[in-house]
Amino acid sequence: MYYVASVIVTFVGLSYAAVPLYKLICTNTGLDGTPVVADGDRYDPDVVKPVAGARPIKITFQSSLSDAMKWRFVPQTREVSVVPGETALAFYTAENPTDEDITGISTYSVVPGKAAQYFNKIQCFCFEEQKLAAKEEVDMPVFFYIDPEFAFDPWMKDVNHITLHYTFFRSKMQ
Repeated sequence: MYYVASVIVTFVGLSYAAVPLYKLICTNTGLDGTPVVADGDRYDPDVVKPVAGARPIKITFQSSLSDAMKWRFVPQTREVSVVPGETALAFYTAENPTDEDITGISTYSVVPGKAAQYFNKIQCFCFEEQKLAAKEEVDMPVFFYIDPEFAFDPWMKDVNHITLHYTFFRSKMQ
């Protein structure tokens, strides 16, 4: 009886830990299309430099909104071309056309998923609540680079195009 109870308690505990563990693993490894968020150790301006002779990669920016979100949200920058190791800055515009303040939160993904481990964001607006007052419009920057190791990975030879997609959701904490 104790054996069955301990197994049940263990699985219940694991089910509660699954989401934070998944997020932790995916953010650190780039698994499942989740870009790596560069920390102080990973982004070193002296180390992150454009790889000489590397082929350019086209980065496309896309956006979407959940059905409950009443904002307008579009990329100002539709695409950029970068070589691995080169930093780039892109902007999205969010507008709240309603007569009420709305707080939103965004998630992102990188396609193809196998390139996500090399897509490093230095600064972005994702996973942080963004409050827009009624009729307010803001520009939201994304500062990123493609890891220089991308140029030397044989599994990336067929990747010439990467898409960064953000989706905004209405925050439940309003």
